[in-house]
Amino acid sequence: MKRTLVIERDSQAPGKARDAVAGLVPHVDERLVPNAKLLLSELITNSVKYGSGPITLRFDVEAPHRLRCEVADDGGGFTPVARSGSRRDVGGWGLYLVEELAASWGVRDGSTHVWFRLALEDQ
Repeated sequence: MKRTLVIERDSQAPGKARDAVAGLVPHVDERLVPNAKLLLSELITNSVKYGSGPITLRFDVEAPHRLRCEVADDGGGFTPVARSGSRRDVGGWGLYLVEELAASWGVRDGSTHVWFRLALEDQ
């Protein structure tokens, strides 16, 4: 099952993304939902802070135990950089969390389009 949602780039966007993930529960294992909400909150917040135009959110339920999410906006693009510094630093942990929690992830070069895949290991 695939679903696309266009969200206005405003302070309500992260909550709308979390609500959209919760709505997938009939199709996706609910154990994926907390990490999907966290990662989407981080990526959507980055789009709100640094992007431009509306935010496109895409879901692809590949199987009940696998979920692929994409976040894209009309920003000028970025190059992902590994997190450095103290764990006490505030901010900048979104892609670190994606790296730690997602089964796989990536960006489209020259754009502000980030995707990640969550999967249950026991499946």
